[in-house]
Amino acid sequence: MAQTGLDSFFKISERGSSVGTEVRAGVTTFLVMAYILFVNADILGAAGLDPVSVAAATALVAGILTIAMGVFSNYPIAMAAGLGLNAAVAFGLVLTDGLTAEGAMGVIVWEGILVTVLVVLGLREAVMEAIPASLKYSIGVGIGLFILFIGLVNGGLVRGGGAIVEFVFPTTVSQGVTLIGVLIAVVLLVRKVKGAMIITIILTTVVALILGVVDLPDSLAATVSFDTLGAVDMGNVWAEMGALVAILTIFTFMLTDFFDTMGTATAIVEQAELTDDEGGIPNLRNLLLVDSIGAAIGGLCGVSSNTSYIESSAGVAEGGRTGFASVVTGVLFLVAIILSPLALLVPGQATAPVLILIGFLMIGLLKHIDFTDLEEGLPALLAIILMPLTFSITVGIAAGFVTHTLIKVVKGKASQVHVLMWIVTAACVVYFGQSLLNHWFA
Repeated sequence: MAQTGLDSFFKISERGSSVGTEVRAGVTTFLVMAYILFVNADILGAAGLDPVSVAAATALVAGILTIAMGVFSNYPIAMAAGLGLNAAVAFGLVLTDGLTAEGAMGVIVWEGILVTVLVVLGLREAVMEAIPASLKYSIGVGIGLFILFIGLVNGGLVRGGGAIVEFVFPTTVSQGVTLIGVLIAVVLLVRKVKGAMIITIILTTVVALILGVVDLPDSLAATVSFDTLGAVDMGNVWAEMGALVAILTIFTFMLTDFFDTMGTATAIVEQAELTDDEGGIPNLRNLLLVDSIGAAIGGLCGVSSNTSYIESSAGVAEGGRTGFASVVTGVLFLVAIILSPLALLVPGQATAPVLILIGFLMIGLLKHIDFTDLEEGLPALLAIILMPLTFSITVGIAAGFVTHTLIKVVKGKASQVHVLMWIVTAACVVYFGQSLLNHWFA
């Protein structure tokens, strides 16, 4: 008998699922992703943005894009502001490079437009082929270290800034709260508790309130605000950095977004056993298009690039096989807008443990890099270590690209370097050379 309604549109029965299963999967995915509302507010708050507005816009954009992903791709993949890029926006582009918060969001819009053009033109394969696998993995690892470092600093366990980064022995109540939060997160993750990250934030916030690290406001009736929507300056990056550095910065943000999406999409679709006979992803163009547009929309709404979340795997593990699970997750994000005023209650000590543990999970990509091979390991190492040390994804990726190409040339393997890698490497050399000349003649 022919299927109708939801079942027909999302092919729920055809994929061996049910409406009830999809609803349960969508709720599960939301629970394991809800932490981003408060973490994004905390991170972008460091760039001077209003936490309540960031939390509200984060929920709004995540809800709309996750619903769009479900409807147009029919995969159980949820979207939200990407961890790593939001940290690079706040601590890299704003606090280190001197862009305004609006200018940093302009960078995100530019990279979103660029990656969307690549998808529309069908150039995904060309970009994927150009970048060596070890460098792709190193981008994820470097961002993971970046996030972990920010968590340690926000939690008061590491002192950063200036020329010195040092461990701070925990002697204060606020540092103790961070350690309690880390302990809570570790226990929940080890026990494989669903929603471990959001539970960690809630429990650690309660501990902070009890111990007086954060004061309970006189009123929790703060008004939901969307002040970040449309707060974008597309020209600030060009005026502040110059054309070459601006182009490199936009390109490196695009690479990070692009590879993160491909890795996440592949993993989720394979887990759901929805790949075709050749191992490909049916309807991939629509999936990538929604994701790439999400980057630009995230920038336009002042919440950083939105991307597909690997946490969607939790919903798949609960039986989610269709885009209806994503629609459920998206609706819950829209409902969660009313929780945005609570962002004022959540201290850095409550989000720090989540950043530390997420950083740890991302660093697991190291297993794919062969550090016994100089040709593969050295460029990857430079990309990984320079991202957190310089607070710049651009510097890390540029160092990795230049080193990779140099080693290939020295070993007589220049023909193995993709033409796109040659172009980007040349731009990176000019970038480093320009900085050197500016230093010499300053």
